[in-house]
Amino acid sequence: MKQLTKIITIFIFSNFLFFSSPQTGMAAVFDMTKLKKTAGTEGAGYTTSNADPSAIIGAVVGAVLNFLGVIFLILMIYGGIMWMTAAGNDEQIGKARKIITAAIIGLIIVVSAYAITAFIGTRVINPMI
Repeated sequence: MKQLTKIITIFIFSNFLFFSSPQTGMAAVFDMTKLKKTAGTEGAGYTTSNADPSAIIGAVVGAVLNFLGVIFLILMIYGGIMWMTAAGNDEQIGKARKIITAAIIGLIIVVSAYAITAFIGTRVINPMI
């Protein structure tokens, strides 16, 4: 168990190093045009009167899909680590295989639901296409 905790800690730390970019963070801090727009009279442009319902729904669906993608990735990594650390234990390999299979089935369901929603959404917004 200590070894698994050590592996997960190293994995998280290495991902943090590879995927965090100081240039991106500094660019966001020193972007004066956004700062002037936010601090100025026009605000950031996010008001309830300008909110398009389809844009709000699209943002919510995108956030949910991103969250489900992260859950899929975590389950795949967890199942893979369980399988690799099974050391020939058939019970642990079976449990890892069930986790990976369930994650893949869940991903297929989520992607199918997104495809159906996107197809229906385009037909409702633009029925001629």
